[in-house]
Amino acid sequence: MTMTQMQSARAGKITDEMKIVAQEEKMDIETLRERVANGTIAICANINHQNLHPYGVGEGLCTKVNANIGTSSAFPDPAPEIEKLNVAIASGAHSVMDLSTGNNIDASRQAILKHSTVMVGTVPIYQATVDAIKAHGAVVKMTEEDLLHAIEKQAKDGADFMTIHCGVTMDVINRMKAEGRYMDVVSRGGSFITGWMLYNEKNNPLYERYDDILDICAKYDVTMSLGDGLRPGCLADATDHAQIQELLNLGGLVKRAWDRGVQVMVEGPGHVPFDQIATNMKLQKSICHNAPFYVLGPLVTDIAPGYDHITAAIGGTMAASCGADFLCYVTPAEHLALPNVQDVKDGVIVTRIAAHAADIVKNVPGAKDWDLNMAKARKKLDWEEQMNLSIDPQTARQRRASRNPEGTTACSMCGDYCAVEIVNKYLGATIEHC
Repeated sequence: MTMTQMQSARAGKITDEMKIVAQEEKMDIETLRERVANGTIAICANINHQNLHPYGVGEGLCTKVNANIGTSSAFPDPAPEIEKLNVAIASGAHSVMDLSTGNNIDASRQAILKHSTVMVGTVPIYQATVDAIKAHGAVVKMTEEDLLHAIEKQAKDGADFMTIHCGVTMDVINRMKAEGRYMDVVSRGGSFITGWMLYNEKNNPLYERYDDILDICAKYDVTMSLGDGLRPGCLADATDHAQIQELLNLGGLVKRAWDRGVQVMVEGPGHVPFDQIATNMKLQKSICHNAPFYVLGPLVTDIAPGYDHITAAIGGTMAASCGADFLCYVTPAEHLALPNVQDVKDGVIVTRIAAHAADIVKNVPGAKDWDLNMAKARKKLDWEEQMNLSIDPQTARQRRASRNPEGTTACSMCGDYCAVEIVNKYLGATIEHC
């Protein structure tokens, strides 16, 4: 019988995946095993994802970055999504999520899993919804078995983690309706399940059949990523009663998953004013028993279409420095269109910058050293080393080469008046500490 990473850790067994994560993160292997055992670290590694390089998410580890890709009804061709996958991995993403809703979801997912060396996440309700429309003519005609079938199919294919919107219950919806919201429900999965519940006048089948879902996750060692179906879609809706009620539900579901040896991450907002981010992170960690926290952004303003990768990075740095473990990228196309290849690269790089800035604050091993080495290279005007240390060497090299005469030691911003060059010449300063 297959053991999950959590079950292995609790049995005192150190898996190959744990060894790789511990070595790369410079963490004592026994410390890592203990944290996997108690759920504060998740290693998302489906037994059927054959070419996976494992990563850990959670306590004491570097902040991970996810890139969303996938087809849509307007752009159903899976080929460009493989190109986006390759760009995301080359740019340093630790995972991708296949959010496909085109007419070939199985083919898209299977191709992504075949080519991906990083974690792959999915949202099974997307496929269940598309299939229900084909089979029954409407989303609200979807059955509980349709949902379970989609979950089982995606788990069997090798999905390493799955967003499951289990926390949206009738109590949560009634609270949202009573309080009122400007943007109501902006989560696509959350909207599907909300519409289904209201039409059928039944509670969430993902909540009611939670134990059956855990059976599937345990069978393939799929990490449960508990979705925030009521995440705020604008600043005015942030940290309201509905969001917190759903979070309370998720806290209870975390414990139930751990009781079964299933790893868990918890997803979070969303659009959140900057001064509320720290509170949101602390609430999640407290309510959800320090399970790894996976956040979208948070976006700190609503008024920046075309630049929302930046608004998300601002919030992401604060979120990660206050406890978030996993940042889902936002691209410049957010709120506007399906992202293209350049959008994917921009989203990954900007989110990695946010994650690294937080890792410095969290004293993640090696984070400060990276910046110190860059400072030393700048002091020596060692441009080759500066390029090598850049988070995006290709862009840095192209920009420098296009705007500086060949062979110059300074940059064209300062030219003959380079502060570093002047001080090196006349002060004789050393880059080493005395």
